[in-house]
Amino acid sequence: MAVGLKMDIVGDPAELTAFEPRHVPGALKLSQEMGWPYRSEDWEFAARVGEGLVLERAGEVIGSAMWWNYGQAYASAGMIIVTRSAQGGGNGSRLFNGLLQATEGRNVLLNSTEEGLPLYKRRGFTVWGAVLQHQGPLNVAVPAKSRDDVRPATVSDLSAIQAFDERSTGMPRGPMVAALAEVGEVVVIDRGGRIAGYAIARKFGRGYVVGPVAAESPEDAQLLILDRLSRLHGQFVRIDVYAEHGLGDWLQSLGLVRVGGATAMIKGRQPTPDGAARMYALANQSFG
Repeated sequence: MAVGLKMDIVGDPAELTAFEPRHVPGALKLSQEMGWPYRSEDWEFAARVGEGLVLERAGEVIGSAMWWNYGQAYASAGMIIVTRSAQGGGNGSRLFNGLLQATEGRNVLLNSTEEGLPLYKRRGFTVWGAVLQHQGPLNVAVPAKSRDDVRPATVSDLSAIQAFDERSTGMPRGPMVAALAEVGEVVVIDRGGRIAGYAIARKFGRGYVVGPVAAESPEDAQLLILDRLSRLHGQFVRIDVYAEHGLGDWLQSLGLVRVGGATAMIKGRQPTPDGAARMYALANQSFG
């Protein structure tokens, strides 16, 4: 996808090129500089299920930008970083222009930091929502509510989970969902053989992340989150939820403190969920 995107500029030794496995250590250093708690494994996973660009100067990674294609109409973007020493020289624009070139023809979603808002607005992105980041050591024992319709997922559930994810997001994200299910533990709401929600918990960053969580109501989303949290007592847990669903205060009551957030943005047409299905918690702020 990124072939042909090398854009050497006269007088600028930095080279824009496709993200490769050899770039992971340099990309990890970028995220550490930003204070983001990614592990090497998190970068490797992101690159395996998506595509990306890096800016290299004298063998050093000085910038990154990643994206994940969801069908022919949509993509999400994230992990967009430029090292502080290389900021202010147009490197951020070079990276983002390359990303937009690679995703041309698709509607692009991203979750922006406060610092990134001006750049994205200049590129035609508009605000559609907000994401709340909650995290902390799960020191309170969280009992799972006993319900017959909540059970661990099996391999045979994957296609139904992928279909429910598409209804909840309005985007065909089958390969991403399959990859997340492979590395995480999945629980579903099964109502008479119909999948009516799912949640994944997996290792990420400082501990575990709970997400995606998709359901047909906030109450069902809470049910799924409680099931995942009941197995993570004593672990560091992170959950990123959409503000519009009102789960923030409830997460605070469980000891998962709000530590920040992001602005949800779109360039193009916003995807439309189908029916009552909605996405409540994200896999992470980059994947959407």
